[in-house]
Amino acid sequence: MIDLYYAPTPNGHKITLFLEESGLPYRLHPIDISAGDQFKPEFLAISPNNKIPAIVDTQPIDGGAPVSIFESGAILLYLAEKTGKLLSQELRERASTLQWLFWQVGGFGPMLGQNHYFTHSAPQPVPYAIERYQTETKRLYGVLNTQLEKKPYLAGDQYSIADIATYPWVVSHERQRIDLAEFPAVRNWFERIRVRPATVKAYQLAG
Repeated sequence: MIDLYYAPTPNGHKITLFLEESGLPYRLHPIDISAGDQFKPEFLAISPNNKIPAIVDTQPIDGGAPVSIFESGAILLYLAEKTGKLLSQELRERASTLQWLFWQVGGFGPMLGQNHYFTHSAPQPVPYAIERYQTETKRLYGVLNTQLEKKPYLAGDQYSIADIATYPWVVSHERQRIDLAEFPAVRNWFERIRVRPATVKAYQLAG
């Protein structure tokens, strides 16, 4: 059983997407970020960076004590290795999956997050920051589109944790002032993932 400490953010959705795709049993523990739940000692014991998501695996494959993990990319990698799903064991496809996973957690997510903040949440407008992160957002969508013109999914022919990591950030493309008509390969990929049964169910949890 996986205990998932969760809020319905892009990073939170990554983990419910994986769990629904894999069929791994899990329990949701909502973390109310607006109420400061992420700063409670019991949560910090699992996620010392006070961010969601975090998991506790009560039945790790080594048969030992429960394992706790924070950081969405690390969680996806851990769960993929635990289940043997959504991460190929073939050398080249695995390497491709991991590089696109790290691209998302190191660039696509953080830059789009800054776009969200300066466009919608900053206490006062900062025109330079808005322009800076909007320009970088468009550049990253271009990188994503170029890759998806070559392959149906980020790492190749198969849906993987790289797609799962990236998809929830594209859900918010309108808030990022991105028109997917300008990125047709991304739009095609997005629509195919949007209608997957596991995707539908994962987003129903956020309702």
